[in-house]
Amino acid sequence: MERFELNILGCGSATCTRRHMPSCQVLNVRDRLLMIDCGEGAQLQLRRLRLKPSRLSHIFLSHMHGDHVFGLPGLVSTLALLHCDGTVVVHTFAEAAAALRVFIDTFCYRLDLNLRFNIISPEGGETVLDEPGYTVSTFKLYHRVPCVGFLVREKPKLRHINGEMACFHGVPTYAMQALREGADWVAPDGRVIPNGWLTTDADAAVSYAYCSDTAYDRRVARAVEGVDWLYHEATYGDDAAPKAAPRGHSTARQAAMVAREAGVKRLIIGHYSSQYDDETPLLAQAREVFPDTILANEGLRLNLQYPSTE
Repeated sequence: MERFELNILGCGSATCTRRHMPSCQVLNVRDRLLMIDCGEGAQLQLRRLRLKPSRLSHIFLSHMHGDHVFGLPGLVSTLALLHCDGTVVVHTFAEAAAALRVFIDTFCYRLDLNLRFNIISPEGGETVLDEPGYTVSTFKLYHRVPCVGFLVREKPKLRHINGEMACFHGVPTYAMQALREGADWVAPDGRVIPNGWLTTDADAAVSYAYCSDTAYDRRVARAVEGVDWLYHEATYGDDAAPKAAPRGHSTARQAAMVAREAGVKRLIIGHYSSQYDDETPLLAQAREVFPDTILANEGLRLNLQYPSTE
């Protein structure tokens, strides 16, 4: 089974606390690391979670607030000190790329790394990465500044060969790929052996959506409809609900409303306000609306192939 794993490096909001790091996540997709947002301390957290910096290939930035991007220069500097010499692509808006390029060129000037910027639209709605096994696309979020979310979808997987039946019917090695893709086998004597006799069902393709800073909006629910896993910011609890919309944020209850309206399988909430020393009330409020909710926390590692696994 191909790896599809989520690692939480940071799930706090703008103000630093002793309990949470700023926003940063890493998806391990088939042993390639995709970072989503890059708050301060990202390079330290990457090493604490024993994620190999050399496997980092893409960084996706949701918007230009410091708690989501200030870790990038430090991370690039660390990659330089480790003599990482691969290619890392930063997906961000044009204005952000210009600002970050100046900073990185000033402080990280000895790079073996091939650092590239891919300019994305703040309006969302585009595929920004298309790999053989998965895609990454964007959708619009509703914050105080231009902001997008990211949707990672595995492509349909190949069927599994039933080795015993394939051997019994004399299927040659060269025909196995066609069987995995769903073709029947035509034997040398003209007999058609149905694919269903020779293979078993493919593993389900998995999807993950990341909703960074955003006010509650039903358009977000439509954008992430039916995903297996949804990460949605939950900056405030019911006690601070009046602060949420004016600041472009959501409450835990509103995050759960998006999950329910979108029909997702699992919800992860994070981006907690520094005013909370305990997030369990936020979890309780979310579960009143969407029971299958868990709290993000630094060091949390989830195998996304199993939507029912904590």
